[in-house]
Amino acid sequence: MSLTVKRGKVPKVPHTEFYSKNGELALEEIHGTYGFSGAYSRKMHVRRYPTEQSRLPVVSTIDLRPKPVELPLQPFHLKTGALPYRGDYVRGRRILLAGPTTTISVCKPDRSTPKNEFFRNGDAHELIFVQEGAGVLSSEYGELAFKPLDYVVVPKGTTVQLRLSTPKAFLLIVESSFPIQFAPHHLNPQGQATLMAPVVETEIGLPDLNEPIDREGDFPILVKHHGGRVTEITLGHHPFDLCGWEGALYPFTFESGSHHSIAREIHTAPPARQTFQSGTAPHNGFSICTFRAQVEGWHPLDIPAPYAHYNVDSDEVMFFSNTSYGARKGVIEPGSITFHPGAVPHSPQGEAAKRSMATRGKVSDYLAVMLDTFFETLSPTKAALACADTDYALSWAKARTDTTSA
Repeated sequence: MSLTVKRGKVPKVPHTEFYSKNGELALEEIHGTYGFSGAYSRKMHVRRYPTEQSRLPVVSTIDLRPKPVELPLQPFHLKTGALPYRGDYVRGRRILLAGPTTTISVCKPDRSTPKNEFFRNGDAHELIFVQEGAGVLSSEYGELAFKPLDYVVVPKGTTVQLRLSTPKAFLLIVESSFPIQFAPHHLNPQGQATLMAPVVETEIGLPDLNEPIDREGDFPILVKHHGGRVTEITLGHHPFDLCGWEGALYPFTFESGSHHSIAREIHTAPPARQTFQSGTAPHNGFSICTFRAQVEGWHPLDIPAPYAHYNVDSDEVMFFSNTSYGARKGVIEPGSITFHPGAVPHSPQGEAAKRSMATRGKVSDYLAVMLDTFFETLSPTKAALACADTDYALSWAKARTDTTSA
């Protein structure tokens, strides 16, 4: 993030003597990226380092490694909306698509993180889209409230708990080896969003830091590492023990409705809808685009539906929050995910292109989240097959109206 934030009390000069309370020397920690050359935050612990374990680490019974399957090349439609609710923010994850640096899951928890348990993704930065439910993501940085249709960005290495304020939730979780941030081309050299950008960097939700929890005990942290293995480490004190922090690396929320759509006279290609980026285009990582309400093209001959496309350098994943997206109308359900590998073209189904002409110049009401990889291929997993529409590859032919010559 380009926005530097300060919460609580930190020394004016980094790496200098500072006392938190009652004459206790506060202990500094740097949470950094890119080998101390990228975004970082400095955190001040009231009296203990975050390295003080009270028990030896043990292998957890939880396994978050993806289980890819080898199948013929084909597009996929995953009906995740029909999946049952189960588990918490960790145990409820279903890994659907996976690549070398990117993993896509859905999680439909029906309970909060256990009170005295924590989770740390040491493998990847996380981007969460909240399809349903509300609650608080607690971390050492503070309390971060989230609600339906929010994005939640959680930096790699953050220690978290997810508490629900609703009976259940429906989360799309994207993991990346690389930091996730607003698309760099939306920002000027000073880190502000340009006046032409669809996003504004100040339209984010920030965590509120409470009083530090200065308490001893055994506090297990489930740490994801090495591609999805999970180790349980146990701290001898509560991990949320900061008296202050300052920096540009922290969890934040961004309302999908704060993506201000860009429209033009004819159909607008996906890059105009880009919200976030991970990695470095075009070498690695992905873009995240927000398809939300906007004025469709108003050229008198415009076809608002997308053209058939064949982006050979990207695999495309699209999560449909509602069913109003015209190109897939009649096929998708709320919570549907389509996966279109870059090696095969895809297009609107059936009469979608013709139907879309009636929407020229009108405001659409769809909401979808799209991920396009940069030179990275994704593979479906066993969990994906469990909710896949097995006939989706034929859905274009099924929708075609057969004609015969006179």
